[in-house]
Amino acid sequence: MKRLHAAVFVLLCASRLPAQDTIQGHYGKQEVPIEMRDGKKLFTSIYSPKDDSHPWPILLTRTPYGVGPYGADSFRTNLGPSSLFIKEGFIFVYQDVRGRNRSEGEFVNVTPHRPVKSGPGDTDESTDAYDTIDWLVKNVPNNNGRVGMYGISYPGFYTAAGAIDAHPALKAASPQAPVSDWFVGDDFHHNGSFYLAHAFRFFDGFGRLKGTTKPKPTTQDAYSFFLEMGSLSEMESKYFKGDVPYWTEMRQHPNYDDWWKARNIRAHLKNIKPAVLTVGGWFDAEDLFGALKVYESIERQSPGATNTVVMGPWYHGGWASSDGESLGHVSFGAKTSAFYREQIEFPFFCHYLKDKEDPKLPEAYMFETGSNRWRKFDAWPPPHLAKRALYLHAGGKLSFEPPQEGAGFDEYVSDPGKPVPYTGTQASGMTREHMVDDQRFAASRPDVLSYRTDPLEEDVTIAGAIVPSLHVSTTGTDSDWVVKLIDVYPDDAPDPVPAAPGLKMGGFQQLLRGECMRGRFRNSFERPEPFEPGKLEKVEYPMPDVLHTFKKAHRIMVQVQSSWFPLVDRNPQKYVDIYHATEADFQKATQRVYRSAADPSSVQVQLLN
Repeated sequence: MKRLHAAVFVLLCASRLPAQDTIQGHYGKQEVPIEMRDGKKLFTSIYSPKDDSHPWPILLTRTPYGVGPYGADSFRTNLGPSSLFIKEGFIFVYQDVRGRNRSEGEFVNVTPHRPVKSGPGDTDESTDAYDTIDWLVKNVPNNNGRVGMYGISYPGFYTAAGAIDAHPALKAASPQAPVSDWFVGDDFHHNGSFYLAHAFRFFDGFGRLKGTTKPKPTTQDAYSFFLEMGSLSEMESKYFKGDVPYWTEMRQHPNYDDWWKARNIRAHLKNIKPAVLTVGGWFDAEDLFGALKVYESIERQSPGATNTVVMGPWYHGGWASSDGESLGHVSFGAKTSAFYREQIEFPFFCHYLKDKEDPKLPEAYMFETGSNRWRKFDAWPPPHLAKRALYLHAGGKLSFEPPQEGAGFDEYVSDPGKPVPYTGTQASGMTREHMVDDQRFAASRPDVLSYRTDPLEEDVTIAGAIVPSLHVSTTGTDSDWVVKLIDVYPDDAPDPVPAAPGLKMGGFQQLLRGECMRGRFRNSFERPEPFEPGKLEKVEYPMPDVLHTFKKAHRIMVQVQSSWFPLVDRNPQKYVDIYHATEADFQKATQRVYRSAADPSSVQVQLLN
């Protein structure tokens, strides 16, 4: 989540926006405390056009990261989702959520939704949004009675929450990279595995108690830093020391219990009335899951809703903060973010808030990577996909044909003392580029299994979820299983322009999708189970959707490994409470991946004709 917090969130898009004096010349600012139904007051900044010749719609963002600069004479350097909105004219409203910065009340991370309210004391983010909108339309001069909400990442969560039991004036909502479930797939956990580097950075800043400060550790080499730090218990004793309440709570809930389920907003996205535009990035390292699942949940639980999903080739928030032309060494052939801002986002809000021309957005507006083109679909995933499986074979072969061998497996030793790095370059934490990084560094390790097809004789396009289905065994009692789907470029692939020193695109192994499954949760997130050493087990789990074309002459590759460090914390490979494990609990394990006719291992994909 949270490249967009604090000052970074404030400065988002500043390079392509009007100067601050232009904003001051055309907008006035007021700061007001808006009282909620329980009496708590939420600090709110309101920027209204000085032109009062006609009424304006309201665009609301609710955020835990601060609505600064504070002070009636201090103005933001940007307003709204993009500069297009400043020129068009809206009333822009920014609010500190309950308990953050200058708002009263108690801050609760990913506030649980209360489906039943018995009185004014039963508040949640839905009621706070409702009460805020109610005050705005009744008290802000010269508004047209229509409100839109938008936000990226954590503010995306507040936008989704605001669409539940929405105020009648809320006509359009755009949750972008919204947090939806911090255990199953967003930010800090993926399938129960803990995203160490990302969580450490977030908790060490945003998560600390108000008024407390601690010198941040300086490191340019996250791999060495986290390896030397030791276990998660030592992260607490050395760095957090009881000063990060949410981390303290989280450690008490290692499984998907009622505490986590209460913080899953997906279950409450029912009877949605505002038009919804959910936005995400195919290469969002933080909340890719949330974008896809918020759309999916609204579609399933609010069948009559106006519900559109947009997915582009972006990192977290890249549709707002970059031109979207490339990521790392991978080019997408066009300024995809500018297209989104001009042709999708801006017309969406103008239509629902100003009665401008209907952009007639499709159900799903998706960028197809590999072929680098925008595509429109009437449903997502598209209907009539052909389900196929890419099977692992002896000799590192990968094929759509199932294995015929009567027996067979590949094995490696997983050593928590020497975990597989998640990137081949030096990094100070979780990089946004790792989502498309070259995987040749991993293919050379003895604790990574690599399988690839022959060069493709024609283009192969896959869409929707990818599902690893592995038959495995381990000599330990717990294990992580990391599966990566990779696009291998042909040996004669042209080098990038401009040239990158030391980089050759011939044979480049572009990560397309990678995901970790903490093995103890293979059958249930609620009821984890140890492995029985040496016993063959099935591990199957969905990875987030893709829309990608493997071009003719490229190869498809699958890699399997048991660590991905320090992106994911190390599994001790012993069935213990990992949040409280000690270094003595960590042990080597021999992992087997079976590939016989009786016990085939594969990655299931869906082909788009």
